[in-house]
Amino acid sequence: MGLKTISPQVSKTDLAHLGAGEVGYIRKMRADEVSRCFPEAPDIDPNLDLWALFGADGTPILLTDNRSSTFYKAAEDELRTVSLH
Repeated sequence: MGLKTISPQVSKTDLAHLGAGEVGYIRKMRADEVSRCFPEAPDIDPNLDLWALFGADGTPILLTDNRSSTFYKAAEDELRTVSLH
């Protein structure tokens, strides 16, 4: 008697919504990257360390120069945080 191999099928839509409303990721950003993710942001000093909080689907939530603020906002929104390297 052989074992059946089961290959789970996850659609692109299911994958895109994985962690939505539950997970947020925190990422350090350079000033030159900001306009791509936060088009409404003003010009930023290139020497400034910036931190961003994104939803699991990549939706930008917060941009700050204070890393602790990203964790505070994630907790406020009841998001479990992960870091993106």
